[in-house]
Amino acid sequence: MKLAATVILSLTTGAAAFAPARIHSTSTHMKMSEEPEAPVEAAAAATAVPAGPTGRQILEDIAIASNPTINFYDPLSLADGNFWDQGNEATIGFLRHAEIKHSRVAMAAFVGFCVQSNWHWPWSMTTDGTPFPAVEIGPEAQWDAVPQTAKWQIFTVIGALELWDEANGGLDGGQHYMRGRTPGKYPSFQFFRDNVHWVLDLYDPFNLFKKMSQEQKDKRLIMEINNGRLAMIGIFGFLAADAVPGSVPALNSFAQPYDGNIMAPFQSDFSLFGGS
Repeated sequence: MKLAATVILSLTTGAAAFAPARIHSTSTHMKMSEEPEAPVEAAAAATAVPAGPTGRQILEDIAIASNPTINFYDPLSLADGNFWDQGNEATIGFLRHAEIKHSRVAMAAFVGFCVQSNWHWPWSMTTDGTPFPAVEIGPEAQWDAVPQTAKWQIFTVIGALELWDEANGGLDGGQHYMRGRTPGKYPSFQFFRDNVHWVLDLYDPFNLFKKMSQEQKDKRLIMEINNGRLAMIGIFGFLAADAVPGSVPALNSFAQPYDGNIMAPFQSDFSLFGGS
């Protein structure tokens, strides 16, 4: 099984600076007083001031907790950025949320890659009775064998989940992760349950962690950060080993050569660049 790669790849965990956990509680507040109302131009330019530690301070605390050896590492100075002129706090919120999202996708991909490499689903893949692709051809070729309509169904669900996240599930006035919402906190489906039909939440659907202390939550989130970073390295290690034989020596005995383009998920159906 390809899980052996994690032993070697774990030495490089924690290289990223932006993390999905929160060590300090943060909030924003608007100045309220009996002072004369500011001009429209000045009000529009005003930004919310953090009531607690700044986003930069939280990043540094997270970096130390997740990897004391490397500590805070930001060679591109992204933590000092101002994306889309939304302010530094919003930029850090965006970057933190992006990392936790990619980490979770990578963890799912890593587990899925291992399962698909060793287990064949016994039922039919489509309504016409077509079986799932054979294990022997490898996960990348298995994806190529999935019908185009099924691929679009998968991406449609992903898109719906993304929209739900961006709108915060209709909760708290749709508060965005660039405007004070906790980065990495996926919203509940309560609004969907109330107005459409019942469905489980993605996180803690059975409320098993509802009474967990904040200290436990912080510890588990640091674990998620490191696991997610390792998973990002791991899944790309698998893909590189299959696409470029010998590129990951530790996986030479597991790799299944693949001559397609691992970065073109619809290559077997059509190409956005004019090829077939």
